[in-house]
Amino acid sequence: MSTNPPPRPPHGLPPLRTLTRLEDGERLHGLLWRVGDGWRMISSAVLGGGIGERSWILNAQVAHGYRRTDPDRHLAELAREAGVRGPGVGLMTAADVRAYGHVRDGGVEAVATAGLGVKGWAAAAQEGTALEMAPGTINIVVALPVSLTDAALVNAVATATEAKVQALLDAGHDCSGTPTDAVCVAARTPAPGVEPHAFAGPRSVWGARVARAVHGAVRDAARL
Repeated sequence: MSTNPPPRPPHGLPPLRTLTRLEDGERLHGLLWRVGDGWRMISSAVLGGGIGERSWILNAQVAHGYRRTDPDRHLAELAREAGVRGPGVGLMTAADVRAYGHVRDGGVEAVATAGLGVKGWAAAAQEGTALEMAPGTINIVVALPVSLTDAALVNAVATATEAKVQALLDAGHDCSGTPTDAVCVAARTPAPGVEPHAFAGPRSVWGARVARAVHGAVRDAARL
């Protein structure tokens, strides 16, 4: 792997890097963004979830039949092996992350990986233990070149989720997702004297761009 990373585009995520490792004899992959300072993220990820300043994002492939009960610790180990330090967001999936959808729309960037081994509707008829079944996870990473309020960050997650469901239906899947889907929305840290955007719903300027970017990325990943 080159030691000289490509130049970072203004305001956006740096180019993602594909990582490869051997684990228990299996070749597994990961997608890594070293975003650096100046980003606030909201995420449902097991590592770095919630809202806060984050400097990297890792979407790591794990083995089918994953049985570790400490995924946060595992992701932290993988991040250290990849050479990143400080607070970040770690997602995982059993899908091959090299088959990802990547769409840009009006300054918004979305990357999605889709493992659909376990899929269904969020409002299922009965409770179950789907996590013990075949692997399936849709991971979505979204980046905006502007700052958002906390409420708008939450709104952006809702918008991305709505767009994900629409994309799955458009790709021919009869489901709203999988039981382990995760999302990460990254926005710029507010600059002094600059008011962050207060809305990210699908009919707001930036929310509409999030929706279109996520829809395209998930649709493409679900078809790969």
